[in-house]
Amino acid sequence: MTLHQLKTELKQLKKLAFELPDGSLVPNHFHITEVGKVTKNFIDCGGIIRKEEVVSLQLWEADDYDHRLHPEKMLQIIEIGEKAFNLKDVDIEVEYQGNTIQKFGLDLKANHFALINKQTACLALDACQIIPESNEIKTEKCTPGSGCC
Repeated sequence: MTLHQLKTELKQLKKLAFELPDGSLVPNHFHITEVGKVTKNFIDCGGIIRKEEVVSLQLWEADDYDHRLHPEKMLQIIEIGEKAFNLKDVDIEVEYQGNTIQKFGLDLKANHFALINKQTACLALDACQIIPESNEIKTEKCTPGSGCC
């Protein structure tokens, strides 16, 4: 989900709910403690320099059981962050504390948001000679010193 999509959905919702990948809900007394822009500059295993940018939201829960964040308030918080950081219409990444800080993608499911597990992937499959369908490695090309990751 992109920033624009999130803002559009928030304008239509009457209440907020976030579902974790296991089907349970984030307790409804959560707070949005951060809105930010995260830029990641990196080089992939094929030697290509890359840059990724996401809008980061952090969900946090405390012992404040009377607190309920409403869609219009969340929209206001996001709009403050949008102006402060000149946020673009990029993907949303949600941080939430489980056993450790976890990062999720965001999607809409019925009338609530769903936190979607994120996966790693090789961005230079051609450099490693990996066949995407099976993730098999062509060993004749991927030998020490061949430049494969």
